[in-house]
Amino acid sequence: MLTWFIYDITSDKARTKIAKLALRCGLYRVQKSVFLGQADHSRVDEIVIQSEQLIDPATDSLYVFPMCEKDFKSVVLKGQAFDKAMVNDEIKALFL
Repeated sequence: MLTWFIYDITSDKARTKIAKLALRCGLYRVQKSVFLGQADHSRVDEIVIQSEQLIDPATDSLYVFPMCEKDFKSVVLKGQAFDKAMVNDEIKALFL
């Protein structure tokens, strides 16, 4: 499933660790604190559990939004937007 992973974290160290975690889990960075990609439920749970250990709930925010393919296809991108095909793994399929 496509998953948006968005955060607002005050600690540089925690923010860096969470960004690296998102990348390791196969998500693509679409903005500085916004990631998007294909992730099954176990991968999403892994990201959330590990992130919970790093954030301060009093000051930080973490959002995980699953999105179906139909809704993703209706996303509007303008300006310096990310590559929808790359995020949706369509390009990867061309190289298999």
